Amino acid sequence: MLPVSVCMIAKNEDNHIEECLKRLRPCRFEIIVVDTGSVDRTVEIAHKYADKIFHFAWCEDFSSARNFSIQQAANDWVLIIDCDEYLENVNLAQLEDSLTGRREAVGMITRNNPYTVQGSRSIMSERIGRLFNKNYCHFEGSIHEQVRTMQGKEPDTFPIPLTFYHEGYVSESDKRMRATRNLEMLLHDLTLKGPSPYIYFQLGQNYISLNDMEKAAQYYKLGLDLNADPNSDFVQSMAETYGYCLMDLAKYDTAMTLRDKYDLFSHRADFVFLMGMLYQKKGEYAKAIEEFKKATTLTAYSRTGVNSYRANFHIAEIYESMGEPAQAKSYYKKCGDYDPALRRLRELSAGENAS
Repeated sequence: MLPVSVCMIAKNEDNHIEECLKRLRPCRFEIIVVDTGSVDRTVEIAHKYADKIFHFAWCEDFSSARNFSIQQAANDWVLIIDCDEYLENVNLAQLEDSLTGRREAVGMITRNNPYTVQGSRSIMSERIGRLFNKNYCHFEGSIHEQVRTMQGKEPDTFPIPLTFYHEGYVSESDKRMRATRNLEMLLHDLTLKGPSPYIYFQLGQNYISLNDMEKAAQYYKLGLDLNADPNSDFVQSMAETYGYCLMDLAKYDTAMTLRDKYDLFSHRADFVFLMGMLYQKKGEYAKAIEEFKKATTLTAYSRTGVNSYRANFHIAEIYESMGEPAQAKSYYKKCGDYDPALRRLRELSAGENAS
């Protein structure tokens, strides 16, 4: 058995927890579930798979619940998983090897998040710190808790061969309820701790859940103005999501101020793709094409397609708007089986046949 304990907190997760635990069980991790007040079948289902089940009185503090769960682990190494995260890929031999000499660092899982763009389902991948030695790290923050060393510092990180699919579906009413609750907790944290790029980022994320792009953009800007480490995944995501918020608000000139941070983030296809979108919106087509073409040469990305079919699709759109159907078709064909591109190819062919 690998010396790793899976630690989960749960409340009313009977729609997700069985699939989550079922996929984890073959790995032979110790599995610990801490229930924080379920009134559905969560605990009943957990008993089928978990090695230990505990109850924790909810105190409006996610870190307290997380830290309680890791205290129950028989192993020093703990893996933190949410109920709506389903294991997709794992290499147990590599995982065990990766733990050697890394007791003060945090292992980063890959989490794939589904989303829809232009009617097609896509995936956004992110790296999240979830595996650590409980003697050297713990959680801090009442909401959107972060792993920190026992001295309160940000730990070093390393990649681990674990990939999860984030189901993450909640009803619109539940989403709004959670976002409202989270905002109260985040604003409380902000009052206690003062300005923080991470808290500003999470405030922005929750305002997006409430479909308030103005407020989201406001907090993203506050976070970016603190000059946080541009190599942090959340800072990269904050810069990109800030741009998309401003684009939704049609504040293209404001969004173009991200050019000042181009050297910090342009190693990622996501950021370069965003700049292409902004140039396209402003009608600066030559610059847009240049950015989209650059995006296709980059290997670092989070959202599927930004360095392949989605970038090529936008190049094709531009050529079509410029009255160059042959060029447009050549780039639509580069999009593979991307439905919007296939649809445009059919429409262009139909138009040619009709004429």
